Amino acid sequence: MQKLISELTRLYLPEGTVTPDMMAQRRLGQSSLSVNLADSQGRTRAMVLAFRKTSGAMEAQHWSRLCMVANALQAELGFPAPAVSVSGANGYYLWMSLDTPTPVARVQTFLELIRKAYTPDMDLAPDAAGAAVELPPCLDSRSGKWAAFIDPGLGASFAEESGLEMLPPLAGQTALLERVESISVKQFAHAVDVLGQAHAAPEMPAVVPRAAAAGADGLLLRDATLEDIVRFLHAKNIEPTFRHLIS
Repeated sequence: MQKLISELTRLYLPEGTVTPDMMAQRRLGQSSLSVNLADSQGRTRAMVLAFRKTSGAMEAQHWSRLCMVANALQAELGFPAPAVSVSGANGYYLWMSLDTPTPVARVQTFLELIRKAYTPDMDLAPDAAGAAVELPPCLDSRSGKWAAFIDPGLGASFAEESGLEMLPPLAGQTALLERVESISVKQFAHAVDVLGQAHAAPEMPAVVPRAAAAGADGLLLRDATLEDIVRFLHAKNIEPTFRHLIS
């Protein structure tokens, strides 16, 4: 449990936000309290985007959107692979970690640029960067299912119905977070500059993620294995043909 808390703190949380007692209560399904990701000085190291299933949307559209944004963050902006969690109620969350605490207002501005560039029709709460969130793993009292960090290669399997039926192993949650790297100050500044320029000049085309430009719907994240990709394509009755060298 302490290892999981350490990883959550390394990536997203102000020091001392989560205690072993809080995690123990969650583990017993007694608590799913929201956690404030901003510190006392109004800074945060977490950027979280929600991709919720909406009424009337195409099947798995929210998952396809998450994949598009996640791939763009890596391919177009040079970010490390983000973490992905499944909600206990409805959809997914994309988790990005900042190496250095950053003013909430600056983070909020950046998330708005992300929205404009890649998902202009997606709602983004005005205080998304500073809002409290339910930190996985936690039980959703309404659905009775668990929110949890997941392997991106398995994300499509939760498209129809979110959440896990039981508490995920804490060691597994820790292992998923250990692979996640934080965004450096230089990487963040570069991304803000790239997206800011794209939207400051109307004549410039919007940043288009390569996955979307290629017409590939629901591509897996870059850290997915070849087996993950094949399994995902087979689930869509597609026989994969690999024509590119993998370096």
